[in-house]
Amino acid sequence: MPNQFDRRHLLAMIAATGAATLLPAAAMAEPVLGDIVLGDDAAPVTVIEYASFTCPHCAAFHADTWPRFRAEYVDTGKVRFILREVYFDREGLWASMAARCGGASAFYPMADQFMKKQRLWAKAARNNNRGEISKIARLNGLSTAQLDACFSDQDYARALVEAYQRNAADDDVNSTPTFIINGAKHAGNMPFEELAALVDAAM
Repeated sequence: MPNQFDRRHLLAMIAATGAATLLPAAAMAEPVLGDIVLGDDAAPVTVIEYASFTCPHCAAFHADTWPRFRAEYVDTGKVRFILREVYFDREGLWASMAARCGGASAFYPMADQFMKKQRLWAKAARNNNRGEISKIARLNGLSTAQLDACFSDQDYARALVEAYQRNAADDDVNSTPTFIINGAKHAGNMPFEELAALVDAAM
């Protein structure tokens, strides 16, 4: 998949976020921008995963490999982990905006839910229905007002897409999932043993 959109594609995808009614400034949520770190900042290895919330291979990684990898490497202080979302479609952008809308502490729990329930919400979103995305977000503590504010913020959508494009260009990312392990790129889904071996070698 390409790691950059042409300008028309980018603008059309951002415009699609503006379907909700704009809310007064006082009601606007404060969604998070930039990298959200999971794990110890002093960990010897940094793993950056580039993933799309609509990518089946990414969902498979988060179902099959991520729970054990997090338990044995991230939660034990060996790995500093960063998930960077890739925006190949408006559905993935919507899910990312919802996940980030609740702030840094809500991001990874919600990201897990979007990966686990990908088929359900992505199918609805392809029909221009954000209801399943909103349902997951509300179950994670977001209000309808917060979601409407996030979804209607085209400046925020633009900032997310532009950050993705910069990061993907810098790291030469053109498919998902892609892992950057202490600066070295490894493309494609991989089982726990393969990922663990790469991390161990980087320590």
